[in-house]
Amino acid sequence: MLITGLYAALLALLALWLAARVVWRRNKARVGIGNGGDQDLAMRRRAHGNLLEYAPLALILLLLLELDHMTVWVLHLLGIVLVVARLLHAWGLSHSAGTSFGRFAGTVLTWLVMLTMIALLLWQQALAWMT
Repeated sequence: MLITGLYAALLALLALWLAARVVWRRNKARVGIGNGGDQDLAMRRRAHGNLLEYAPLALILLLLLELDHMTVWVLHLLGIVLVVARLLHAWGLSHSAGTSFGRFAGTVLTWLVMLTMIALLLWQQALAWMT
């Protein structure tokens, strides 16, 4: 599980960085709960929350592929794309409440990598059932 562990660690670092940005903004804006009408705090909270919504499931999919002995380079490719996607999304959402390249690309890449992992897992299950 070394491959999944690497990408879990990288995404955990991103989660901590995004959480720290929320805390810093909370302190600056003197907001304890919610966003207090502070648009910057709202965007930071959303960037952090969005990562926490997608990363765990994506990492579970990656782990299942690793446990099923998926090819190492495929696992790394999926992990790299996932991390890049989440970085793009966090960057895009941290800088704009509207549409942005980062949000769009991050979302599309996240969904594509997750759909790819789902397809690979379903393919492996189909092969197992046929044998």
